[in-house]
Amino acid sequence: MPTRPIYLDYNATTPLDPRVLEAMLPWFTEHFGNAASRTHLYGWEAEEAVVQARNQLASTLGASEKEIVFTSGATEANNLAIKGTFEARRTQGTHHYITVATEHKAVLDPFRHLEQWGADVTYLTPSPDGLISAAQIAEVLRPDTVLVSVMYAHNEIGVVQPIGEIGALCRAHGVLFHTDATQAVGKIPVDVQADAIDLLSLSAHKFYGPKGVGALYVRKGVKLTAQLDGGRHERGLRSGTLNVPGIVGLGKACQLAAQEMSTESPRLKYLRDLLEETILQQVPDTRINGHRTHRLPQVTNISFGGVDGEQLLLHLNRLAVSSGSACTSASVEPSYVLKVLGLDDALAYASLRFSLGRFTTEAEVVAAARHVQEVVARMRNQVPFA
Repeated sequence: MPTRPIYLDYNATTPLDPRVLEAMLPWFTEHFGNAASRTHLYGWEAEEAVVQARNQLASTLGASEKEIVFTSGATEANNLAIKGTFEARRTQGTHHYITVATEHKAVLDPFRHLEQWGADVTYLTPSPDGLISAAQIAEVLRPDTVLVSVMYAHNEIGVVQPIGEIGALCRAHGVLFHTDATQAVGKIPVDVQADAIDLLSLSAHKFYGPKGVGALYVRKGVKLTAQLDGGRHERGLRSGTLNVPGIVGLGKACQLAAQEMSTESPRLKYLRDLLEETILQQVPDTRINGHRTHRLPQVTNISFGGVDGEQLLLHLNRLAVSSGSACTSASVEPSYVLKVLGLDDALAYASLRFSLGRFTTEAEVVAAARHVQEVVARMRNQVPFA
């Protein structure tokens, strides 16, 4: 059997932690009840498991369990937050929204949808290092601004935004604040109270939980209109039979992240820095995209000058890395994020995201850096590949 590539694409998805799988397995077979069936033991067991997971997630976020709405993932949560906010206020006149041009498509596309419904959306351009300031937002706030949406930590470049400052600004002006925290939860500390967050989206598969389950934190008192009708589950905000095994897995993944973050983050930062510094030192004409300090510990985005980006990915066949978001990887266009930050098409094409995770080893990082050095050197020297 051929050797599998070294996996360095943890921002796209993470493998299910075996301990999460162990927690989930009984809920597929022995405990298979519907959490909405409240007239017998099977339903009571399922409901109790959901309550436990809700508490585990709420504890991770510094929230109340009553403020957690389970969804199929962060994309659904983003849609519920953005469209639900708009529809809950649709009869109240004009609507102004603020977001960032480098947001994930799961945020940008819902805002484009709101524009078709008559909303006015301001798309802020971050500084070349990817940061947005509270002052930038303050400059475009209006009396009719309803919602500000800023990603907590960026999926492509890893930049962590000043969420607490932005949240405080929004709270002071009576404006709702939403953050897509898909890449932050489980990797860095997140506290919705300290950061004055009103709505927060997340997905379990980004921190070693299962795919197909996520959540939206909805601060008590925030009004949303449901986007799925048919049963009024989740306090009327998200209809549909709850994915009990997935929710159990999400809760367990939260518990593990809380227990291990203090040791896991420094280890990943060490490995990230080792990979990054080795490549920068050994491969000429390379640069880091995004802020060098205000970022996640496990991700780096590197541009390689003088090489064709498509060929670079093709020849790095010993690695599983990406050139941008997994949700837009089918596109032949260069990363819109890097273009917003000022890179030209050629350099944006030749930029790779390396994201490390719980199961990455130092030996893999050393081998990956060596492979990158060899491939780029062959391409620049026009040495044929066998």
